[in-house]
Amino acid sequence: MEIIEKNIDLQQKLQLLKIEGKSIGFVPTLGALHEGHSNLIRKSKRQSDITVCSIFVNPTQFNDVKDLEKYPRTLDADSALLKGLKTDFLYIPDKNEIYPKGLDTKVHLDFGNLFTVMEGAHRPGHFEGVVQVVKRLLDIVNPDQLYMGQKDFQQFSIIQHMIKMLHIPTELVVIKIKRENHGLAMSSRNERLTKDVRNKAAIIYKTLKAVKRKIKTHDFEFLKSYALKKLAIPDFNPEYFEIVDGNTLQSIHHYSDSNYIVACTAVWAGNVRLIDNIIMKKTV
Repeated sequence: MEIIEKNIDLQQKLQLLKIEGKSIGFVPTLGALHEGHSNLIRKSKRQSDITVCSIFVNPTQFNDVKDLEKYPRTLDADSALLKGLKTDFLYIPDKNEIYPKGLDTKVHLDFGNLFTVMEGAHRPGHFEGVVQVVKRLLDIVNPDQLYMGQKDFQQFSIIQHMIKMLHIPTELVVIKIKRENHGLAMSSRNERLTKDVRNKAAIIYKTLKAVKRKIKTHDFEFLKSYALKKLAIPDFNPEYFEIVDGNTLQSIHHYSDSNYIVACTAVWAGNVRLIDNIIMKKTV
């Protein structure tokens, strides 16, 4: 595995590989890698000739400065994990490489309601920062495939919209959520949970599954209330529980309203905010 810090060095190497006919798979991360990230790397290794992983703790997507400061930085462990997975390139740019002075890196697109619901309503400015950094990274890496996880459902929906609207020649590949043994979705934030709260966090996935079992026979407003009550155990404070159309992210009210239904939730577990989702219905 080769570690690269400068855009120009990475671009020169990838351009030569593309001339040779090699396909490039790209996994952008904030670091603090876990088994969910490993799954993304493995998928890229299976589908692409060359796999690039980036680690960049992007300041523009943190609407809370304290959250940015607390984000775990574990470069040595991350590098060892990626090397063990035979990742081809680890790209670790600094802020000046991603946001050089004089370059407008903002994405000037209308994302409409995709930005304003769920995470967008509770984390103002977050998705502006996400699309800004992902677009910038896509410009630098120019991958054939971009690998992202299902856990950040709203995020990958927004990135898919950006790719489509800007005609970016990259295929988005979404990988299923990797879970801990008791069901908690794997996340870098899980490391900040106390052992007791981490164990109790199984309630999130249990609630999502319980709602899925009832989805065909119960009113959606009832199900949302039911879920919020079920999640409100000691040390836990649910922020939202929504049942939405998987394409538009707009709330729906009946099982027959959409062919693609997803339940999404955000829950404060102690002082750590966790998100999760489950696909309730998906028909072609």
